Amino acid sequence: MSAQFNPPVQVGDCLDVAIDGYSNEGEGVGHVDRFAVFVPGALAGEEVAVRVEQVKGSYARARLERVLQASPDRVDPACVLYGECGGCQLLHLSYPAQLEMKRQRVVDALERIGKLDHVMVHPVIGMSEPWRYRNKAQYAVGIRDGQVVAGYLAHGTHRVVPADDCAIQHELNSRVAGSVRLLAAAFGLSIYDERSQAGFLKNIIVKNAFGTGQVMVVLVTNGARFPGGQARGREFAQRIADQSAEVRSVAQVVADAAGDMQHIARGISRRGKASMGANRSQGSTIILWGESAIVDVLDGLKFRISATSFYQVNPSQTVTLYRKAVEYAGLTGRERVLDAYSGVGTVSLFMARAAREVYGIESVRTAVHDARANVELNAITNARFIEGRVERVLPALLREGVTFDVAVVDPPRAGCDREALLALAGGATDSDGTRALGGVPQIVYISCNPSTLARDLAILSGLDYRIVEVQPVDMFPHTHHVETVVLITRVTK
Repeated sequence: MSAQFNPPVQVGDCLDVAIDGYSNEGEGVGHVDRFAVFVPGALAGEEVAVRVEQVKGSYARARLERVLQASPDRVDPACVLYGECGGCQLLHLSYPAQLEMKRQRVVDALERIGKLDHVMVHPVIGMSEPWRYRNKAQYAVGIRDGQVVAGYLAHGTHRVVPADDCAIQHELNSRVAGSVRLLAAAFGLSIYDERSQAGFLKNIIVKNAFGTGQVMVVLVTNGARFPGGQARGREFAQRIADQSAEVRSVAQVVADAAGDMQHIARGISRRGKASMGANRSQGSTIILWGESAIVDVLDGLKFRISATSFYQVNPSQTVTLYRKAVEYAGLTGRERVLDAYSGVGTVSLFMARAAREVYGIESVRTAVHDARANVELNAITNARFIEGRVERVLPALLREGVTFDVAVVDPPRAGCDREALLALAGGATDSDGTRALGGVPQIVYISCNPSTLARDLAILSGLDYRIVEVQPVDMFPHTHHVETVVLITRVTK
C-alpha cells in the first residue's frame, strides 16, 4: 500500500511563488516543490505573495496578496468591476500578451492532449479595438440594500455585482438593461432568490443586432404567469419599448427547474412577426410586445434572432472566423459541403455563397427551424437542413450516394461525438449494421475549446487525416476563451 501523499502547502499558508504559466482558465500557475498552485490575477514571469485558500490532491488554489515583481505585460484593468465580477479574467494582461497566451494555450492542448507535434498554429487574429464588442448581455437580477440591482455574478457565487456599464458590452445593452431594472422596481416585480427559489424575475437579456440596430429584450422568469396578469405584462413590455426606440421585441422565457431557459417551442411563423401588443405564447416563450424575432445582417447575410436562438456575440470576429473557414474549404462553386452541427445555419449560409450545395445536419429541432427560416430570408436555394444526429444521418446519406467534398464541423464545447468523427472518416455503420464507406476528403473544424479540439484532432489523425494548420481567432477579448478554425485533409494512399 502506497504512503499517503502530504501536499507541501496547507490552507492558510502565506507563500512567495514564482508564476511560470497559465491554467486553461487564465489563472497564473506556480509550483511549490513541483506542487501546482493556481493564482487568479497572477501573470507568467511574476513573483507574487499568496495565501493558500484550498488544497486538493494534486494542486492548491491561492489568493493573490501582493505582486512582488510585476510582469512588463501587466496593465491597470480598464473596468471598475474587475476582481469582483466573474466575467473578464484577463483585464490585467496587455492585449498583445493576451493573444500570445491564447496561441500558447492552443499549442499546449495540441501537444499535451492530442500528442500532435509540429502543427502550424498561426498567431491569433485579434481585434483592432477589443472593447464594446458584445451584442448580447445577460444580467442577473437581485436585491442589494433593499434596491433592485442588475449585473453579473461574482466568481463562483450567486451574488449579483451591480453593473451600470461594462467595457466589453455595447453601450446600448447597458442602457436598455438599466431602464428594464428601474421599471421592474417601479412595477413591484418580485426578484428571484436562489436560496428560497421564490420570486419572479431571474434575468434580463438584451440582444442587439449591430447590423440593423434592432434590439430584443428577454425577461427570464420563474413561472409563466406575470404578476398582476398578462395584461400587466403587456403594459410592462410597452413601457420598455417606449423608453428605448431600438427595442423591437420584448419576450418572456420561462426558466426550467435547473434555472436554464427552456427552448423555444415549435411552430413559429417563418416571417417571425407578431402584431404590436399581442400576447402570443410559443411554448415556454411568450411574446409580450412586438416581433417574435429581430434580424441582424452579417457580411451581407440576414439572420433571424429569436429569444432562445444561439448567435455569436462578437459580430466582427464572427465574420473573420467564418471567412477563414470558407478560405480553408477552398470552394470553387463545384463542391458539395456538409455542415455538421449546423445550428441556425450561419456557417452554412457563408458556405452556400461559394459552394454548389450545402447540407446542414443539426439535432436541435428549433435550430433547424431557424436555419430554414434564415435560408428563406436570404433567398438561398442551394442549402438544405436535416434534423438528426451526425453519426446517424451522415452514414445514411453516404449509402444513398450523397457524397461530400468538404465537411465543416462546429460542435459545442464538449466537442464531436466519436461516432460522428468515425462517420466523417467513413468508418461508421448504418442502422442495418453495414459499413458506410467514402470518408470526407477535407474537414474544416471550428472549435471554442482547445482541449476537446485536441482530443478530436488526435482521433482524426488516427483515421488517416492530416492536421494542416490552425488559425486561432480572438472572439472574446479579455477572457480566457479562444476560438480556432482548423484545416484537415485526408491522407491519400
